Amino acid sequence: MPIYEYKGIRRSDGKGVKGLQDADGEKSLRAQLKRDGILITDIREKDHRERRGEIDFKKLFVNRVGKLDIAATTRQLATLTKAGISLVEALTAVIDQNEKPDLKGALTDVRDQVNQGMSLSEAFGRHPKLFDTLFCNMVHAGEQSGTLEQVLARLADFIEAQSKLRNKVFSAMAYPAFMALFGLLIIGVMMIVVVPKVTSIFENFGRELPWYTEVLIAMSNFFRGFWWLALALLITAIYAFNKWKQSPDGKQRWHRFILWSPIFGGLAMMIAISRFSKTLATLLVSGVPIVTAMDITKGVLGNVVLETVISEATSSIQEGESIAEPLKESGRFPPIVTHMIAIGERSGQLEQMLENVAESYDAQVESKVAALTSMLEPVMIVLMGAGAGGIAAAILMPLIQMNEFVQ
Repeated sequence: MPIYEYKGIRRSDGKGVKGLQDADGEKSLRAQLKRDGILITDIREKDHRERRGEIDFKKLFVNRVGKLDIAATTRQLATLTKAGISLVEALTAVIDQNEKPDLKGALTDVRDQVNQGMSLSEAFGRHPKLFDTLFCNMVHAGEQSGTLEQVLARLADFIEAQSKLRNKVFSAMAYPAFMALFGLLIIGVMMIVVVPKVTSIFENFGRELPWYTEVLIAMSNFFRGFWWLALALLITAIYAFNKWKQSPDGKQRWHRFILWSPIFGGLAMMIAISRFSKTLATLLVSGVPIVTAMDITKGVLGNVVLETVISEATSSIQEGESIAEPLKESGRFPPIVTHMIAIGERSGQLEQMLENVAESYDAQVESKVAALTSMLEPVMIVLMGAGAGGIAAAILMPLIQMNEFVQ
């Protein structure tokens, strides 16, 4: 008998209820809950893998809801509302168009809540995993100002731009990461399979081996006999490092180290400035108050050091100061950024200046990523060659010495 997950409203007190119930079908369950005094708003059959506690890999990968899915849905909703279609009908059309089960279920709940009188922003807020604080605040501002369709279109543009930037960075770094893993795999195979077979001929050599060959043989023996210990130590180290990064002090130190690191620090700062400028500009243009916009923007930076700077700037704004001055005093933001923000504040074109800053830093991020990628590729090749060459030298040198000894 299938199991259904349902949401509804209890008629006696108007409170929302949800739960799991087995039934012969949806019709039977609706009739049963109706007799219990519950008005159904959403109902779906739970997958058999969910019931058994198994992992649904299709849901994790194929049907996973990404940022671009949210952007496409938001743009469809903006187009429909701009055409004069009512919000409930527009949501229904978007639901019928959508193929992602999780997003489809969330939108169905949003439509039902809006149909019962809840605001769109509040309905979206019931699903924070899909629609974050920034999304809901922008929708709320659009509802308050009567420009919901424009805000939805702007929000779709923003999500797409941020997703494309993130994908560019990840895709550029994917090849060096693959090269590193491939190199480690090759060296691991050589240490565990190749080295023991070749070095076995050294047993009857009768001469002292070079120190680097002795080290190689010792490392090979260790990995062959205690690979499980090495793996356990690696997993423990990764786990301990992640726990340390999640602690307040560890997160502060790690994020500060990232900003000051010689290679990736500049890139991390550029990405943070781009996010800050683009997010703040989008929120301000949508009509979100400056203090609220700063609080929301703080959460998208991904660095607690910069979040502290934004928090201090927000406190200064509440006391009547400008945005640029506290950012400048922090020493974290480049002078050109604070200068452009100050000009924008004085001229009344802060949103446009922030957009210009975001576009400039997006371009810098692309060129920086391209430069890092072109630099990392040969570095990875050299390191792989050095590792393989070192192993080969440690094996060949005793063989050469043996040949000379025999002669």
